[in-house]
Amino acid sequence: MFKKILIANRGEIALRVIRTCKEMGIKTVAVYSTADKESLHVTFADEAICIGPPQSAKSYLNIVNILSAAEITNADGIHPGYGFLAENAEFAESCAEHNIKFIGPSAKMIRAMGDKITAKDTMKKAGVPVIPGSDGLLKDVKEGKKIAKKIKYPIILKATAGGGGRGMRIVWSEDEFEKNWDSARQEAGAAFGNDGIYIEKFIEEPRHIEIQIAGDQYGKACHLSERDCSIQRRHQKLLEEAPSPFLDEDLRERMGEAAILAAQSINYESVGTVEFLVDKNKDFYFMEMNTRIQVEHPVTEEVVDYDLIKEQIKIAAGVPISGKSYYPKGHAIECRINAEDPYNDFRPCPGKIEELHTSKGHGVRVDTHIYAGYTVPPYYDSLIAKIIVKSATRDEAIAKMRRALDEFIIKGVKTTIPFHRKLMDDERFIEGNFTTDFINEFKIED
Repeated sequence: MFKKILIANRGEIALRVIRTCKEMGIKTVAVYSTADKESLHVTFADEAICIGPPQSAKSYLNIVNILSAAEITNADGIHPGYGFLAENAEFAESCAEHNIKFIGPSAKMIRAMGDKITAKDTMKKAGVPVIPGSDGLLKDVKEGKKIAKKIKYPIILKATAGGGGRGMRIVWSEDEFEKNWDSARQEAGAAFGNDGIYIEKFIEEPRHIEIQIAGDQYGKACHLSERDCSIQRRHQKLLEEAPSPFLDEDLRERMGEAAILAAQSINYESVGTVEFLVDKNKDFYFMEMNTRIQVEHPVTEEVVDYDLIKEQIKIAAGVPISGKSYYPKGHAIECRINAEDPYNDFRPCPGKIEELHTSKGHGVRVDTHIYAGYTVPPYYDSLIAKIIVKSATRDEAIAKMRRALDEFIIKGVKTTIPFHRKLMDDERFIEGNFTTDFINEFKIED
């Protein structure tokens, strides 16, 4: 087992990893930018090292500085959290070259799933259902139009190195193709340094449902059931729940088996997530695989009583998994609380938190790194807290979330709490009648 783990991240996920390490008797090292000097992950780690100025490229994305911090503190493992370097194959390789264990999959596995064309091809060979589309990157507009005509509009253009909705365009007819092709390539090139584009059939009325998986160093893999992530804005998730109100037992079983196939096809080691789109007919299609811990992992932890960070660390240390798959007991919902103004197109609202009261009580969990007097910096993702509730049924979980949101008081910065509170009263949400387009029709008024 590891003696000391450096957490190459910040905010609530860094604090989350530190907590599990402490319970496992493992020493921790926090790294921080000058903007995060007063953050709680710095306070609660056993050691802390500044790795650069506020800009991510000079601190949390600076591989040399992070590895130097690990060597100075004699850390034998690095946990990347999510975002930043969590799915960076070069970083995983650099860790191995310095004899420091990257707590996640190998660089080869990250590359296999990081490029969406390669991932899709791997899944097809493994027998996992994939969305109809191009077999690889499109050569030009002419080829794209030919494939679109064959699979029929609407189609979606996607950046092979994409993420967060960037380099992605929905095309409804042939006369819209060329302008969307140009804008998708330009955005992808600017965001990822790779303007490669592929094409897929656009699934109408989709649900975004992901399967949590775990695989060990000995070829065993299991799933831990699903999370419904359909409530999202511009391809950014806002709320997640488990189990999905849309899945039945048969579909849950088939999707779980497909996710295990996906993991086994690359001999996956670590925890990860296989993401699917599910259409109105309950046909499901592989979308992508995230080779890291997810923001929404607490939803799964609550319904299967399973510490995913602990399992991730144990797998990296060579501990075998049981191979048994897990199914949800009860219902859990997570609301992402962002420092954003929901009345002003979710505009980021960094600033000083003047007053804070977090939700408490049975079945309520709050993962956060903020406190009264803390200043939310403008340099990073706007996520400042996650409220997770668990009850026996979905209706009870919604009622508990209403109460938890009413109790959660943050003064000094605007947050997404009012958005989530209104969502809990929306009839379509209560009935489980929503798709990934839900937010486009959902109105929040002051």
